[in-house]
Amino acid sequence: MKKKWISALGCSLAMICFTALALASEEACITCHRDISPGQVADWESGKHSKEDVTCSVCHGDRHTGAKDAHLAQLPDEHVCADCHEEAFDQFAKGKHNFGWTSMNALPITHVEPDELMEGGRGCGGCHNMGIKSEAQKKEQRDKGYRYQNNSCDECHTRHSFSKKEALDPKACQQCHMGYDHPQWEMWSSSKHGTRYFVKEKGKLPENAAAPTCQFCHMPDGNHTNKTAWGFLGVRLPLPEDKQWAADRVTILKALGVLNPETGEPTARLEVIKAVDLARLTKEAWHTERENMIGRCKQCHSEAYAREQLAMGDSIIQKTDHLLAEAIETVAALYQDGIIKKPENYAFAYPDFLYFMQTGGSYIDQVLFQMYMKHRMRTYQAFFHVNPDYAYWYGWAMMVKDLAEIKELAKAMRATVKME
Repeated sequence: MKKKWISALGCSLAMICFTALALASEEACITCHRDISPGQVADWESGKHSKEDVTCSVCHGDRHTGAKDAHLAQLPDEHVCADCHEEAFDQFAKGKHNFGWTSMNALPITHVEPDELMEGGRGCGGCHNMGIKSEAQKKEQRDKGYRYQNNSCDECHTRHSFSKKEALDPKACQQCHMGYDHPQWEMWSSSKHGTRYFVKEKGKLPENAAAPTCQFCHMPDGNHTNKTAWGFLGVRLPLPEDKQWAADRVTILKALGVLNPETGEPTARLEVIKAVDLARLTKEAWHTERENMIGRCKQCHSEAYAREQLAMGDSIIQKTDHLLAEAIETVAALYQDGIIKKPENYAFAYPDFLYFMQTGGSYIDQVLFQMYMKHRMRTYQAFFHVNPDYAYWYGWAMMVKDLAEIKELAKAMRATVKME
């Protein structure tokens, strides 16, 4: 019995000594980084992790002990967060944010733009850092000198405070969901939903007044599996029953490089779309996301009203598709007649939206891309975000203008070739 008691006492003393050493080590980290990166220490001290003894070594390991071995500090990824936040990690892994990095690197434009805009955390890479990376992907970034784009969780829960309140604020979404091709922040913040949120925030509405945020609609009850029915590209399969709409969407899918413009057969890009879950490719998948959104709308509105409003958004997509298809066919005819020469990196003599503004020097292609990525997006997204001004003046009216400009440019280009 005495031996067991001594053994237990020895273990306890060892644990106390180990804990003391660990705390001393953590204190050394904090003391040093108060001078090197005081903002990080202040954020950590303000957050819940510091109150729960989630100290530096828990996330960064214990190999870094001084200035000479800073490279040994572990840069935690989502799997480290999953040690404590397993449910959120599993949800995130199934949602659209997880495919941000993969989808960006799947685009052909990514590989002809400056690295600083992609790998360097500015431009597309600043937001598309979202997504669980393989070790090979992380090594590739480190080899290029870009160390810190290692984790997705801190995009919304900024390190080192990792505040849940911050992630629940619509401004956490603003940094990415704004601007040229996806001004959801501008649409929401100037809509009735956004207006009520800001008024309520100032205390000018009752505490129980409805004021939906981005998170309320797209990440209900903190669910990290966020998807939308139409996806980012605003296309879906199967093709609609309406023959004209089906033909228009086929034209758009050709310009996205998903269908071969010569044969109409699927290309390798369709497999990429599938791999990153970029669009709903079955009726059931689309219906699931639509019903999920109806469920959110019903928290404030009648179901009949919600269905009517979302159906109106579907209808405007059909009309934007018709305008866009006419513009695509106008430019495609210039390729077919040899008036626009096929760029070397294009697979087909056909407009290719996934090269963005890198169109081999063709201005008419740039106007066409703007019609798709900027103005069509604004038209239908404004319907789903209930923003009248964006739907018309920033969206539909600009699409009409783009189409007129494309027709005039095509006419001038043909006239120039005829004169020559």
